[in-house]
Amino acid sequence: LLEDTRINGNEFSWIASIFFLGYLAFQIPNQYLIQKFSISNYLGTFIILWGINLGCTALASNFQQLIILRFFQGFFEAAAYPCIQILFCSLYRTKEQIIWFSIMLMTNEAAFAVGGLIGIGFLNLDGAYGLRGWKWCMLILGCVSTGCGIITYLFLPDTPKSRWYRLTPAQIAIVDERLRDNKVVPNKVVNVNHIREALKEPQLYCYFLISLLLNLEHGCISIFSTTIIKTMGFSNTESILLNIPLAFSGIVILLCTIYLNRRFDENSLVGALGCFVSFISILLLAVLPKGGPQLAGLYLSSVGSGYVIGLTMISNNVCGYTKKIFYNGAYIFAYCLGSFLGPLMMRENESPHYLSALIGYMIGLLISSILFLYLRWSYTRDNQARLKLKLENMDSTVPIEEINSANNMQQEDLTDKQNMTFLYRP
Repeated sequence: LLEDTRINGNEFSWIASIFFLGYLAFQIPNQYLIQKFSISNYLGTFIILWGINLGCTALASNFQQLIILRFFQGFFEAAAYPCIQILFCSLYRTKEQIIWFSIMLMTNEAAFAVGGLIGIGFLNLDGAYGLRGWKWCMLILGCVSTGCGIITYLFLPDTPKSRWYRLTPAQIAIVDERLRDNKVVPNKVVNVNHIREALKEPQLYCYFLISLLLNLEHGCISIFSTTIIKTMGFSNTESILLNIPLAFSGIVILLCTIYLNRRFDENSLVGALGCFVSFISILLLAVLPKGGPQLAGLYLSSVGSGYVIGLTMISNNVCGYTKKIFYNGAYIFAYCLGSFLGPLMMRENESPHYLSALIGYMIGLLISSILFLYLRWSYTRDNQARLKLKLENMDSTVPIEEINSANNMQQEDLTDKQNMTFLYRP
């Protein structure tokens, strides 16, 4: 690719980063549109556009064409995560959601592993019918993605009571009970008051910073992992193959995250621990000698643990449909910004050590750990205040539960601040 399009290392960094700028550019309109259209049609349309754009990348012959196509690749992909997140919030109970958020990230890791093997296969197609291997990659995967988009548009069950489930009346009653546990009331009306409430909460900015700082490292590792492995003295093919255990180590870290979360019923402490493990991994990359020993640091570098805990905490602790979408949007926005800035911190003149970038990633991971601890403290404090208020109202003429019940009759889509019987899961 670099030879055919005549781009250098810094231009490659820009091509890697511009994807996240496109992702970022669509996040604000996405917050509005995701609430206006059915998830299946909305997500399916953007997967189709993404696949067409990927196929067109095979036609690129220079830096300018690549950077435009890469921007729109991010732009069209921007709808995917928010749609999946709001689906999981709607379909699964609060304690089940970490499993499904983790599975979502595990599929990314699995695709990364399989992608390495597919990449070797496309190397063997190099020159077939006059096309380079990377062009075959773009064309074939573009067609597959377009086909997946059509299936999503037509067949994705996008509500808990979708016609595709063919629910019986008894099953509908179970679904209603699950929805009450989720505290998610789908609503096509954008509630501006939810957004105002969110903007006043320090927790929103904590989640934003956690996502931003975690993804500085993620943006680097996801793009430069093969390059980093090559600097350890491995060949092109060996570097691609050594990416496979990197992906599986990410899956193992996510499985450990699910276990710890379910075993101890803890979100914030598990998130802080995940950030600290990632900090140790970057430290190992910085201090270990070049070669095989550095692989240990690289294989521990997944930020999936902290990221999935952030998603889970938003899902568990933010109520109100517009407010939840806004929180998720801010989290994704920060993901884009961090992933955009992370690769740019890897300057070509610092190769092969990239010491200043590694120090920046470590500082970000430490700050993320502290923010998780702050979230735990703030949610615990709020829970104590709500429990105290509940005790004070037990002997009153109008208990707090009845007040909230009356509010629910007028406005079911309550936020966590409005529903005083709601308890946070720190």
